[in-house]
Amino acid sequence: MSISSVALVTGASRNIGREIAKRLSRDGHAIVVHVGQDRRAGEETVSEIRALGAQAELISADISQPASCTSLVAEAVSKFGRLDILVNNAAIRPEASFEDITYDDWRRVMAIALDAPFLISQAAVPFLAQSPAASIVHIGGLTGHTGASRRAHVVTAKAGIVGLTKAMAHDLAQNGIMVNCVVPGLIETNRNGDAARPFHHGSRTNLLGRRGTIEDVAESVSFLCHKENRYLTGQTLHVNGGAFLP
Repeated sequence: MSISSVALVTGASRNIGREIAKRLSRDGHAIVVHVGQDRRAGEETVSEIRALGAQAELISADISQPASCTSLVAEAVSKFGRLDILVNNAAIRPEASFEDITYDDWRRVMAIALDAPFLISQAAVPFLAQSPAASIVHIGGLTGHTGASRRAHVVTAKAGIVGLTKAMAHDLAQNGIMVNCVVPGLIETNRNGDAARPFHHGSRTNLLGRRGTIEDVAESVSFLCHKENRYLTGQTLHVNGGAFLP
């Protein structure tokens, strides 16, 4: 069966990543679902996409390791023979006071939330450049713009994603690759086990007076990846109900 377009979504085991993968599948893309460790959750994402009548394949990879970032792209292309869309969603968001963050803690956050998007995107460029509607979307974070307590490493990584978006947009425009960033804020997600709501959420409100949904974020990614949307690049799109007005 001929595949007209393929999207790779990192960190697609649950919540925002899973919904982005499902939304892009409804747009007609075959989906490569990347997960880190939770293969069972990734298989659930694949099953939900296939239930929608779309094609999906699962890849498990530890993208904190540079070699795994490169091999992830190669394996993704091997699944369907092409790559048209890359969504760099995978991230971790641990919390600790500034003086308690170890260098190992710092490096792990940077490796997954900032280094991996750079490495995966770089490996993907030769394949994306062959697509007539190539798009890269990074998923940022509200605290990268506002700051937050107990998240120095996460705030820094997410601020870096915005800079990476702008730099890549400059360098990849000549390849016809659109590069943008979606920044979710105050989104209601299902947290694992006893994971508490992030510390900074206790003091944050927005104009709409409600939490956003994972569907709100996925719709924005879909918009940026639409094949007819070819005059938007280097942009940061905030999806936060008016919690932050840049």
